[in-house]
Amino acid sequence: MSLTIEQEDATRHELAENLTRSGLTINDLAQALKTTPAIISATMDLDARHIEDPWIIATYLQTYMQAHHQDAVPYTALKGDYHHYWFLNAKRIERGVIK
Repeated sequence: MSLTIEQEDATRHELAENLTRSGLTINDLAQALKTTPAIISATMDLDARHIEDPWIIATYLQTYMQAHHQDAVPYTALKGDYHHYWFLNAKRIERGVIK
């Protein structure tokens, strides 16, 4: 699935806004997702190694924010059940690790 330029911009903004709202840092995400801050930053800029990586971040933030009773900005492109997208590896997303 390819995103339009507008969808890419919106996704970057939504990921950044949800990170801010969560109170987590890039370093916190890197530690939780077993990767480096540089890889988290690149992924949040949609320069990901795997198409699933932004979904991993979005899923982690959504779960974290729900557990902490925080309101998340809804995603315009990273939405729906990722199990239903043929082009995504659901098991990679479920592992919750970015390598």
